[in-house]
Amino acid sequence: MTLSRIAIFVACFVAISVANSGDRPNILLILADDLGYSDLGCFGGEIETPNLDALAAGGLRMTQLYNAARCCSTRASLLTGLYPHQAGVGAMTADNGLPGYRGFLTDRCKTIPSLLQEAGYQTYLAGKWHLRGKGNPDCTPINRGFDHFYGHYKAYASFWREDLYVREPGGKQWPDSGFEPRFYATHAITDAALGFLDHARKSPDAPWFLYLSYNAPHFPLHAPKEVIDKYVERYESGWDELRESRYRRMIEQGIIPESFALSPRGHVTKVPERNADSPYYDRQIPAWDSLPADRRADLTRRMATYAAMVEILDRNVGRVVSDLKFKGDLDSTLIVFLSDNGACAEWDPFGFDNNPYPKNKLYSGKDELAEMGQPGTFHSYGTGWANACNTPFRLYKHYNHEGGISTPFLVHWPEQIGAERAGKIDRQPAHIIDLAKTILKLGGGKMPGEAFLQPEGISLVSLWKSGDELAERPIFFEHEGNRAVRRGKWKAVRTNFDKEWELYDLESDRSEMQNLAEQHPDRVKEFDQLWQAWAKRCFVAPARVPQPAKGLPKIYYWPEE
Repeated sequence: MTLSRIAIFVACFVAISVANSGDRPNILLILADDLGYSDLGCFGGEIETPNLDALAAGGLRMTQLYNAARCCSTRASLLTGLYPHQAGVGAMTADNGLPGYRGFLTDRCKTIPSLLQEAGYQTYLAGKWHLRGKGNPDCTPINRGFDHFYGHYKAYASFWREDLYVREPGGKQWPDSGFEPRFYATHAITDAALGFLDHARKSPDAPWFLYLSYNAPHFPLHAPKEVIDKYVERYESGWDELRESRYRRMIEQGIIPESFALSPRGHVTKVPERNADSPYYDRQIPAWDSLPADRRADLTRRMATYAAMVEILDRNVGRVVSDLKFKGDLDSTLIVFLSDNGACAEWDPFGFDNNPYPKNKLYSGKDELAEMGQPGTFHSYGTGWANACNTPFRLYKHYNHEGGISTPFLVHWPEQIGAERAGKIDRQPAHIIDLAKTILKLGGGKMPGEAFLQPEGISLVSLWKSGDELAERPIFFEHEGNRAVRRGKWKAVRTNFDKEWELYDLESDRSEMQNLAEQHPDRVKEFDQLWQAWAKRCFVAPARVPQPAKGLPKIYYWPEE
């Protein structure tokens, strides 16, 4: 073979290798826990998130991609491409004895990582699992498609307690990150992720899938004091001013049009019966300036702690991105970032301070306030701040109004999302069920066999690469009796304590302020029929389901109809 032919052969081989690399990217799926829609800087927030903002500037923001309103339900959908009830996790992880409410991934479904494993991917999970049901202790990351796992199995866990976090298969823990204090969950989860990436690079011919599932900023609110301190002054002006300033920035950034109204200050929800003795139960969140000074100081420190958790999460995303860049992997890696539900309002404007919740203590005085967020404490920040973190939308986590199901969504992939599309915003409605088909298409994974339910979503590949329009289709929601249908610009939605559907034109009113149900009764009837047919097909309970054993959390459903 002549030198010229050798050169041509080598050039062709390199070209094919590059093409194959682009066809089968490394995949980094990052999930935040209880992050509000407007918390990130690139979604109008004031919290310092430069690393996620940089991913947005170099990629795409999807402003109407929906989650499933709750931690474990979203995780079930995200990993299977099914609606939560189809996967067996229609409520929480208690086993309620019905097909859609087993609390763990059932044998009806197959996960993305297991299908990617079959396609030759190395698969890793660092962080929160939250899909292990009491009726099936074998529903673990390792037997659901992950080669390696480091994290915890709980719905929530202290960020300071190393003993709650495990590594599977067993082995030595990852090297200490060098941060002080020695253990902090967000740092430790990232340490594991970086260790997994080093492990994956030992087999360079096999691409990898890393599910980086942070439990920040879910309660308990925990963060180092020095990071909390930097945010205290920022939140002393309160939640009313915060909502207004975020709303203005969201319009300036193009996240929302000026035609979308800022919803009124929210209400405390009716759901938690155990909290019915709260003085603010089912009442308007109070104006910030109406609160006494000691209560404002307490609430300011809570929000400052939450903001510190978000900043630390962003710093750790930056650690992973820097590692990918330094090792030459960034351009060939698809990075997806989202939140599992809207901001968490549990349960009243003052939050809670113990486990089990929701008792509340008023913290006052310099020394007592400085205790917030430290080892041994257990705080949430309440409805007032959650309302602000979901600016400009109504309601929160648990609910199917926009504040409960709207996620800040970022996708970054330099090899396929070119400079001409970098920084763009896409406003088409989509759902987390779409990620399964998208990832499997990119990774060359096959759909599940006939013994399994097939993913419900659609592929987003052409949208990400070329900005193609998605076909109009109905998207469905249900959690704890809260229900919704979205199709095109129209959305019908109903809470578990209301008997009538509300109807909104989200093209002009995504804040859900103008209920058009009376003007369009035929459309409401059509959407109700669509929802009922979907509910029957997807194992959604038609009425109140049996409650789990005494001592487990109640699961709320609508009454018999």
